[in-house]
Amino acid sequence: MEPICANDLPLAWDVDSIARQVTVLNASRVAKDWEHAPHQHRKAQLIYSVRGVLNCEVATGVWVVPPQCAVWIPGGVLHTTRGSGETECYCLFVEPEAIENLPTACCTLAVSPLLRELLLKATAFEVLYPQNGREARLIAALLDELSEAPVEYLHLPMPRDPRLRQLAQGLLANPADKTTMDEWARRIGVSERSLSRLLMQEAGMSFGRWRRQLHIVLSLQRLTQGESVQAVALALGYESASGFVTMFRKAMGKPPARYLIERGMASGSAGAIVLGT
Repeated sequence: MEPICANDLPLAWDVDSIARQVTVLNASRVAKDWEHAPHQHRKAQLIYSVRGVLNCEVATGVWVVPPQCAVWIPGGVLHTTRGSGETECYCLFVEPEAIENLPTACCTLAVSPLLRELLLKATAFEVLYPQNGREARLIAALLDELSEAPVEYLHLPMPRDPRLRQLAQGLLANPADKTTMDEWARRIGVSERSLSRLLMQEAGMSFGRWRRQLHIVLSLQRLTQGESVQAVALALGYESASGFVTMFRKAMGKPPARYLIERGMASGSAGAIVLGT
């Protein structure tokens, strides 16, 4: 099958019309800083990033997809996808009834070596591959492995309330802003107590946790583009790299360098370390 440019994918294929429960497409021509306008399809979609950082945006949040991870988008969900820097990805489309226990909401998934190899193998199939025999057995194994893929917490929930949106957009524009929750409450015209309650209702987390999650998302985006830990820490408003590393370790269970290296995301150049409204 001819590789498809990620930018051309929605135009080149009507995936819902392909009469197979599972379709895997190889967007192997490296594209830079592309974006797909809001769209949806009946089939659920897995986008696996081989190179570069992908963002998937839906009404309730933004999912960050670093290399060797994937974003899962349930069928019928309106979403926008974009690539940051040079990207290479694989797209898996699945009919909703193909297998039980697949995620029912958007999430970022870790891709095991076995799942990765199954995805790569399936890209060589004809679009209308035989529904019995070797291809069908490999697809069944792929779905089994997909159903076991662990969730990576690289999601930034975005509130819908216009006042909270003002806060979120302000921090996205200036992540180093150290304005307190009390001051933000005054800026957007609510009490501190109301702000706390609204954030828990719409984002499911406190103000402090939401800001930390924002920093995780933005730091991974910057680190995979080659920025140093020191530069990222300063850009996010930390006094030192050690303060940022401590925050990252508490949130992700390991420091940035180890987290990225384990996912094959480290850059070999200049000592740099190589994330969804």
